[in-house]
Amino acid sequence: MKGVPEAYDLLVEAPPAWPELELVRAPPDADRPLVEVVNADHAQLWVPSGGWAALDRAASRAELRVPPGTTDGALVHPFLASVALVMARWRGHDGFHGGGIITGDGVWGVLGDKTAGKSTTLAWLALAGVGIMSDDVLILDGTTVLAGPRSVDLRAEAAERLGTGDPMGQVGARERWRVGLAPVSATLPLRGWVTLAWGEQIRVEPIRGADRFQALLPHRGVRLVPPDPASLVRLSALPHLRFTRPRDWERLPAAAQRLLDAIAG
Repeated sequence: MKGVPEAYDLLVEAPPAWPELELVRAPPDADRPLVEVVNADHAQLWVPSGGWAALDRAASRAELRVPPGTTDGALVHPFLASVALVMARWRGHDGFHGGGIITGDGVWGVLGDKTAGKSTTLAWLALAGVGIMSDDVLILDGTTVLAGPRSVDLRAEAAERLGTGDPMGQVGARERWRVGLAPVSATLPLRGWVTLAWGEQIRVEPIRGADRFQALLPHRGVRLVPPDPASLVRLSALPHLRFTRPRDWERLPAAAQRLLDAIAG
C-alpha cells in the first residue's frame, strides 16, 4: 500500500500476489455524494467525519477526501474500512464487518452489532496473548482469511477498564484509544464463526442449520449480490457459535476463557 508511510507498522507484510493500492489524500469539499455508489469500475463512498472516497478499480487507486491533519494511522483505520471492503469485492472476495481470533492453525470470525463489545473482547484476548487476525473488517478469499491492520480501537471506558490503549483523540465519529497487535501470518484458514450477544449468563451455544446462514447476512460488508452466491452457503457450513455474556467487566476473563475452551473443543 502506497500513501501511508507513517503507518507501515499497522500493515502486514503482503505476499507478492497481493495487489498494490495507492492512496491519495485530498481535503474535503462540498461535493460529497448524496448517496454511495458502487459499479463495476468506480465507487464513491462515505467515510467518517463527513469525508468521502473515490475509488478507481483499474488504477487500484483511492482518493480520500478527509479532514486536514488526518494521520496515516487514522487513514488506515477507520477511514479505509469501506475502501478495503469494496476493493476486496472487486477482486471476488467476501467481506464482513467483523474481527478474527487465531486459535490453533486457523481463524474464527467474530461478528456482532456496533454495541456488541467486539473490539473490547478482541483487545482483552490480545492482551491475554491470543493472536488477532483483524478488528473491524474481515476479508475472505474463499475460506482463507486475509490479515487486517495491526490494531484494535477502543472507546474510553474499555481503554480505562483494560488499562491499555494510546489516545488518538477524535477520529471519525468518536474518540479512540489504539491497542497495537502482534504480527500474524498474512493468510490463515477460516475455521468457524462466533456471533456475540448480551445476556445474564455466560453461554457458548452452537448455531445450527439455516440459522447459520441467517447469522452471517447482517454482517456482510457490501450489500450487493455476491460475485459467487454459493460462497455464503459454503461459509455458513462452517461451525458457528453464539457467545452470550453479561455486561459485567469482572466476568469478562471467565467469559473469554469459556469461548476459547469451546473453540478448542
